Amino acid sequence: TTTNLLCGIDSLSPSVWNYIHIFTVILVSSLNHHPSIIMPLLDPPAEFLQLLHESLLLPNNDESKTLDDDDDEVLSYVAFLAAGLAEANEFDATVWSDALTPYLEHDDKTRGPTPLDPTMVVETFRQAIHRSILGSDPQDEDESIGNDDDEDGAQEICDLRFNLAYGGKILLHNTKLRLLRGHRYALVGQNGVGKTTLMNAIHTQKIDGWPSSDVITSAYVDSGSNVDPDHEAQLVMPYLMTTTGKSEPDCVAKLEELEFTEEMMRGTIGALSGGWQMKLRLVMAVLVDPDIYLMDEPTNHLSKSAVEWITNYLQQLSHQTILVVSHDTTFLENVCTDVIHYEQRAVWGPHRRLVHYKTKMSDFVKLQPQAKHYFELATTDHVKYVFPNPGRLEGVKTSTQKFLEMEHVDFKYPTRERNTLTNVALKMTLSSRVAVLGANGAGKTTLIKMIVGETIPSNLGVCKFYIHPNLRIAYVAQHAFSHVEQHMEDSPVAYIQWRFKDGWDREKLESEAFRIPPEEQQAIDDFGIEGVWSRRMKAGKLEYEVKKRNVPEKDNKYYTRDELMAMGFEHLIKQTDEKIASREAGLDLRPVTTTEIQKHLDDFGLTQEFGTYGKIRGLSGGQKVKLVLAAAFWTVPHLVILDEPTNYLDRENLGALSAALNEWGGAVLMISHNQEFYSSVCKEEWNLVDGHLTVQGTSKEREMKAVSRKKKYEKEDTEDVVLDKAGGNTNTDGDRYKDATVTFWGNTVSKKEARAYEKAKKKGDVAGMRKALQIPDGKVMPGFEELGSGK
Repeated sequence: TTTNLLCGIDSLSPSVWNYIHIFTVILVSSLNHHPSIIMPLLDPPAEFLQLLHESLLLPNNDESKTLDDDDDEVLSYVAFLAAGLAEANEFDATVWSDALTPYLEHDDKTRGPTPLDPTMVVETFRQAIHRSILGSDPQDEDESIGNDDDEDGAQEICDLRFNLAYGGKILLHNTKLRLLRGHRYALVGQNGVGKTTLMNAIHTQKIDGWPSSDVITSAYVDSGSNVDPDHEAQLVMPYLMTTTGKSEPDCVAKLEELEFTEEMMRGTIGALSGGWQMKLRLVMAVLVDPDIYLMDEPTNHLSKSAVEWITNYLQQLSHQTILVVSHDTTFLENVCTDVIHYEQRAVWGPHRRLVHYKTKMSDFVKLQPQAKHYFELATTDHVKYVFPNPGRLEGVKTSTQKFLEMEHVDFKYPTRERNTLTNVALKMTLSSRVAVLGANGAGKTTLIKMIVGETIPSNLGVCKFYIHPNLRIAYVAQHAFSHVEQHMEDSPVAYIQWRFKDGWDREKLESEAFRIPPEEQQAIDDFGIEGVWSRRMKAGKLEYEVKKRNVPEKDNKYYTRDELMAMGFEHLIKQTDEKIASREAGLDLRPVTTTEIQKHLDDFGLTQEFGTYGKIRGLSGGQKVKLVLAAAFWTVPHLVILDEPTNYLDRENLGALSAALNEWGGAVLMISHNQEFYSSVCKEEWNLVDGHLTVQGTSKEREMKAVSRKKKYEKEDTEDVVLDKAGGNTNTDGDRYKDATVTFWGNTVSKKEARAYEKAKKKGDVAGMRKALQIPDGKVMPGFEELGSGK
């Protein structure tokens, strides 16, 4: 009857109603006149009908029953309705029950001596269709792999289905997120899948259907990846009181639990080290006491005791929900009750969904063996880094010869009463693989800054402090993203072009440690210095060739390093040393073309999609670290310094980084709280306690790879050459000017002459090329006739 046919349809969504409505009207009309046309009109997909038949053969029921014609007509219509629901991607159990159960209640198949439960039949049918179309059971699709008994009647925070995109990239499509109060979820996935974006979207309520802040409050503990000068300029105590709404005694009590000193509490946020800034963010979240904690890499920069504190605090929470992203799998294992995993399956198309595993991390890996790298620090075939071996370091013949040495070194910040470093003694060679260990604030970062030249000993002149003047250092700072924060709208390629286009590291020379202050610039002007042209070693001392204004070049004068330092030219000397070291690395000859830079980025796992065509703003934390590493290694360094490198890389990438460092021919110095990582690379440990350093272990001698070698760069075709090769240009100059190897007089060109020639060649400066090759006026150099006679 019409009543039977239409029952259940009122509960369907509008999209499903539109699909079914027309066929229902036709069917109602046909039933009164031509019942025999039902099947031709509503012939369902054969697979749907077959699955319905199988669903009727439930356990403990008579499988020998046969279907008569009337049964077949009803079941065909039920299968047809199911096809409409599946077409609309509607798999809600309630909708299926309301739409299909009434027909089976009136079917002979579900009545008789061993009647079937129509509701159970529909649910079995729904799951069968779901498996057939999506490749999994509904409960397995994206949120409930595990034991439902673990829920224990917990209050539901949310149960949403949504899409998530960043820029023009779809990160999640038609995924489901269901969170329960009192559960602690690990959000797991490879770098770049959108974990931080999801956390931000939840915190800012940018997800459709997310409860308002009046219903569910949240606190977001970010990873500290974005350095904000305005934020770091704020005072700790007023900031904490304002953001949490708590009184000063409450704030002080919580800060003291994490051993904040009075000086820290009264100082600025920027004065705190990375570890203390993370502690401050954790204290802020704890004081807010939200319904849901959103934590992005909360163990970054933290000492072992601080990790234990936050672990114990989170474990005792029973009413709050926690969603945490971390590469510290021990922390996740100890804290989290559930795992939410980013997964991509062929049946879902090109986009990912969230899959909820109701189990701890260790059991999750048993269910997803391919995720083993979350627990193992091992390399994989598709993640690999290739670091360029360092070039020659003047005077260093073996990998065990010292390029850095300190004895009796002290350092004290001007605003502090006592030394941060006291009586430090150490040495480094190209074989050195060193881990710097110590509690937060012990002086680790201060020591690193002294090695890279950002600070000098307080007792200079009394202590021994030697660093090879041509030493090239790649420094990946604790706040790694400070390197790129001014270039968020540029591509990684454009950033590297900006930084190295002049043949040296522009970012480094413009940093506070190298930038010439006004008082020094005034002294330079008063002394009449036009520039420092060269440097030489004479009688065991470094001397610098100084060109003065309005003085002929032949009258340039050499001054020792000590003389120039005594005149207050510290930053001028540091800039000169840096530029000379860059020339030694060949940076002035290395092309900064898109092709060359992208090839370099490929060695660090940053593909063209992100390196050439993407913006830095759109990179994940792990991808930004890859960019910072790639930029640091552009200078072909002798020493790489990594300050907390494990903070933003997943374990798969950490394994690749470990393998690359062990293959690399330079020295390694790192600060890390991750013993598993640093012990895989470093056999020597520098332990800092209250500014005093002790050395344990010894770095083994390694193969000498820092040797001189010629690097050939592929020349990128100009637009004219590209057209010429295609046969569409008659004006190309092609390789009009040859490379220079000898001068007019037959002597091998020096490095200085080669550089001068290359620069003139790029500009098409014929006079400059003739000068570099020492061609007399009126003469034509054989083989270089294109340079003419100079007249």
